[in-house]
Amino acid sequence: MTKKLFALLAMLCLLMTGCGSQGGEQTSKPDKKQTTIGVISHLNASEEAYNNLMSKLEKSYRPSKANLTVNFKYFNRMNDMLAALEAGQIDMMSTYNCVANYMVKRNDGLEMLTSERKLHDSFCFAVREDDKTLLDELNRAIKEMSTDDTLSKLTKQYITDLNFDAEPPAVPITHIDGADTIKVAVTGDLPPFDLILADGKPAGFSTAVLAEISRRLGKNIELVNVDSGARATILSSKGADVVFWVSVPKDSNLIPADVDKPAGVAISDPYFSDEIIHVAKK
Repeated sequence: MTKKLFALLAMLCLLMTGCGSQGGEQTSKPDKKQTTIGVISHLNASEEAYNNLMSKLEKSYRPSKANLTVNFKYFNRMNDMLAALEAGQIDMMSTYNCVANYMVKRNDGLEMLTSERKLHDSFCFAVREDDKTLLDELNRAIKEMSTDDTLSKLTKQYITDLNFDAEPPAVPITHIDGADTIKVAVTGDLPPFDLILADGKPAGFSTAVLAEISRRLGKNIELVNVDSGARATILSSKGADVVFWVSVPKDSNLIPADVDKPAGVAISDPYFSDEIIHVAKK
């Protein structure tokens, strides 16, 4: 009995002093610092719900330079998220490879971080669920543009081979006299994908895609500026007929496919896909 008691006391002593301590001095492990990652708000999942979903991916999604505990913080505008990064309010931003590349090439103080597992989002259009005719028209145009390599050519011109030494040019959308008009909400929060120039003119890949869709459908495209967080509202209130949307990682069976699809919204076929990348200060 005495030997057992002695062994128990020795074990307790070891736990209190810490493994590998010298001179009997007590040591403690440093607190784990939480890594806060900014992300553009997901409209059908609260910040808490999004954190719970992403925690399922655990280490496989954790970017380099991130600690074991990761917290995602929502932002409605990219500029607000970038300002929070510069101010040290977040440790990094979650965005897409084309966006991260655009930012890093224009800011020497930023760097791109990779994750241990590559995840991709698919870009698509969102319309009201009862607007089936418009959805069918968009899907038809997307299919045609994919088949004849138009999407590949636009990707090369406005993303892959983009000249980062100059501001991307505005993309004109031809007006068709007497044609119906489709209102499309743009945010400018994902340059050079979704981009609005300093003079307020739309540019970038998404605008080029819309210009081509306008030509193929024989309909006018009217662009309406909106914050990312207001996309669902402007769609449901009929302030816009179409908004840009992304679907959650298709290469993860841990996240529901409709995590960012509000009720009453229909999603088109994807027309672009990009890897999720993190951006941090050097």
